[in-house]
Amino acid sequence: MSADDPGPPAPEPGRAAGSRGDRDAGERAAQGREPGPDEDERPAEPGGSADSGDSGGSGTLAVESAEPEPVRAPGEHGMPAAYGRAGEAAAEAGEHPLALRLEQLILGAPRRYTPFQAARTAGVSMDLAARFWRAMGFADIGQAKALTEADVLALRRLAGLVEAGLLSESMAVQVARSTGQTTARLADWQTDSFLEGLTEPPEPGMTRAEVAYPLVELLLPELEEFLIYVWRRQVAAATSRVVQSDDEEAVDRRLAVGFADLVGFTRLTRRLEEEELGELVEAFETTAADQVAAYGGRLIKTLGDEVLFVADDPGTAAEIGIRLIETMTGDEMMPALRVGMAFGTVTTRMGDVFGTTVNLASRLTSIAPRDSVLVDGDFAEALGEAGDAPLSEADVDAEGADAADSAKYRFALQPMWRRPVRGLGVVEPWLLTRR
Repeated sequence: MSADDPGPPAPEPGRAAGSRGDRDAGERAAQGREPGPDEDERPAEPGGSADSGDSGGSGTLAVESAEPEPVRAPGEHGMPAAYGRAGEAAAEAGEHPLALRLEQLILGAPRRYTPFQAARTAGVSMDLAARFWRAMGFADIGQAKALTEADVLALRRLAGLVEAGLLSESMAVQVARSTGQTTARLADWQTDSFLEGLTEPPEPGMTRAEVAYPLVELLLPELEEFLIYVWRRQVAAATSRVVQSDDEEAVDRRLAVGFADLVGFTRLTRRLEEEELGELVEAFETTAADQVAAYGGRLIKTLGDEVLFVADDPGTAAEIGIRLIETMTGDEMMPALRVGMAFGTVTTRMGDVFGTTVNLASRLTSIAPRDSVLVDGDFAEALGEAGDAPLSEADVDAEGADAADSAKYRFALQPMWRRPVRGLGVVEPWLLTRR
């Protein structure tokens, strides 16, 4: 599809910081017309005005300042004076005026483009623009003027990586999808659990919405810097793991996979109030995340009453699994926990893990006794080969080991009854305990 074809409607805008410049120049670029005889012909870069010398990108577009609107008298739409033009625009769009002001504050630029105008200004087809925006998780908006200079710049950057040959088009869409899915949950989490508790009106008559604007204005730059710091740390750790692994293991790797599951969670949902249930889930996820990270594992995802984690070796995973049991049983408010782990080849995609090893760990979790850890045969064998656990106490006796020799093992393994597992045939689980 060509850039001049409106194509399918594009979704809601992304959330990158925007830039500032001259409004009329931006409108001319969006409409695709040349400057008039009395108009400024100097091109302005998306990263700054024509006079600023900034070089944030390429093109002939500049936009108006994203600073808050001045207080004005109520307009024809009858909005409060404090909302100014934002109130009038919100009334036309059927939106809350403060929500529009918050959006402009967070995005750093006002709404200026329809999806078609944004795609044409960025120099990409509507089809590709729509794929990027949908991959980021945003809803279709038809041809409403709802996109900002930030959306144009982000689209241009992502498409530029494809044009330069650094990413294929499908990889660029994956980047958009993985980033959108991760940050969507992060944004919901921080807004629900963080901002909600901080926006209690300090004075009678004030609404939470009125408190939110100055609070976001103060927090936004600090949280943005912290997000970038954590992201860089995570990228450094991930690339280090890839560099140190064999080339054949870049995607399919041998990992220890573990699930930890709260017992009787369905019954708890019927007995506890919603607030109590939310606090319990938050406490479980926080404790699990801390234990997994502290002992060298990686938390893949949380599913309310269950967490999925991986570790590079069974010894690390075994320590995490037992620590989770020990920590949870020490908390009277927590229900019983069960853990299942398996060791084998795992396929990694977009931060998640897949494959038979993952399925086996999940099945072992479902049959594990309360407050116990079950592992598969490969996991148990790997622990034995690493000297972390004997495969049986008979092996220790056969060695004629004294107490000091026996103490060299960190874990103990007990074979359980062989049993069929749905979809995986017959397996022989091992009960893992601390010696």
